[in-house]
Amino acid sequence: MSELKNKTIAEIVSDDISTASVFKKYKLDFCGGGGTTIENACKKANINVGDVVNDLLNNTSKQEAPNLNFKDWSAEFLADYIVYVHHTYIRQNLSIISEFADKVAKVHGQHEPKTIEIAQLFSSISSELTSHMIKEEFILFPAIKAKTDNPHFEFDEKTLALVKDEHEEVGIIIKKIQELSADFTPPEWACNTFKALYFKLEEFTNDLYQHIHLENNILFPKVKNL
Repeated sequence: MSELKNKTIAEIVSDDISTASVFKKYKLDFCGGGGTTIENACKKANINVGDVVNDLLNNTSKQEAPNLNFKDWSAEFLADYIVYVHHTYIRQNLSIISEFADKVAKVHGQHEPKTIEIAQLFSSISSELTSHMIKEEFILFPAIKAKTDNPHFEFDEKTLALVKDEHEEVGIIIKKIQELSADFTPPEWACNTFKALYFKLEEFTNDLYQHIHLENNILFPKVKNL
């Protein structure tokens, strides 16, 4: 138990992506804040570290889907996976969620002001991620592939730092949406569009956290080791 609690969250999730569900349950950040040990993260969040460790040791979510060994993938293959899976998901869902958010804000905003703020925040995320993905697909990822093929290729560390900063900014916004929506829990009187909005926002958040984790905690360290 002591060995586990002294590991960083990023290390644990990198070894087994299914453990992300445990950290999500306790609202412990495994993306931007993944470099913190479980013990320190629990102290900061005022959570019993023993409860978290026990849940990790008894984690059953790994049975729901195969555990992909992302750490064993090459930087080039992982970059392609992120584009084909996570970037595709984002592009397919930004307009859908934006439409739901705008409609809910328009219909319910007067008596539920939080819905207006959620729509505005998601609009910011949409703009940020759209430019962010272009930067990755046309600048950062091609540079990673060039560095993989040629170790003498001059890699621009500034682009990598900028992308990580953007990850942090988006993470802050999505956490704000999570707080405003009471962890994506629609009110009892919510209409179907309202329920659909919160369902899609939770799905989007889960995908985004894994997306950022793969880049911050696995892909970028691989690049620095090239």
